[in-house]
Amino acid sequence: MAHPQQAPAVDITDVVSSKTAAPRGLRLVLAGMILAIVLICAYWLIWFGIDRNILASSHTSAYYTFENAFPLADGWLALALVFAVVGLLLRRPWGLLATLLAGGAGIYLGCMDVLFDLENHIYTIQPGSDASGPIIEMTINALTFLLGIVIIAWVWRHRSWLLDQTAKL
Repeated sequence: MAHPQQAPAVDITDVVSSKTAAPRGLRLVLAGMILAIVLICAYWLIWFGIDRNILASSHTSAYYTFENAFPLADGWLALALVFAVVGLLLRRPWGLLATLLAGGAGIYLGCMDVLFDLENHIYTIQPGSDASGPIIEMTINALTFLLGIVIIAWVWRHRSWLLDQTAKL
């Protein structure tokens, strides 16, 4: 007896995924977060393990005390970034939360750093002195704010993709 030919089954996730493919910029956001994790780890490795004078924007005891207060907060930021990267890669709803936490932590740490730097004239380049310290400090501050703002804006704009569990990558 001949079997009637059946139409191929249609998987609904194939249909939905065409509408919910990974959003544009995902790879760039992931790369930025991974780079931030690496830079945070490298910074503290240099600060505590190699020579903090390479990174120090000032050489006062107040500056060293201030910087030495940051490892725990930077550790929280790095951990939040790790969870954000994993959550986005696995497309888990908690990836949204982790990314928002990481972005907020980065902006908060940037605010703390900038206020200290302004109050203590860290950005001031003295005549005849090495400008690398203030330039490093300004770069760190700018990148911290930029990463925080970009990842918050990106993940919020694409939250429906992240929360849509019927679609696949």
